[in-house]
Amino acid sequence: MDYVSALVPPVVMAGFFIALIVVIVKTQGGPNKAKEDAAVDAALARAEAARQPDGPDA
Repeated sequence: MDYVSALVPPVVMAGFFIALIVVIVKTQGGPNKAKEDAAVDAALARAEAARQPDGPDA
């Protein structure tokens, strides 16, 4: 019976990991996808603007 108690924690963790992956895959897209994409695009644009030197002289 020691092998059962040794296998339970990895099996339980694997089950939770698979459930997490399923939830992540299922929540991709959907009605909020456009809003999330716009937020990411805005953040990337701000980061890119912060990296660019100001004006053509710099």
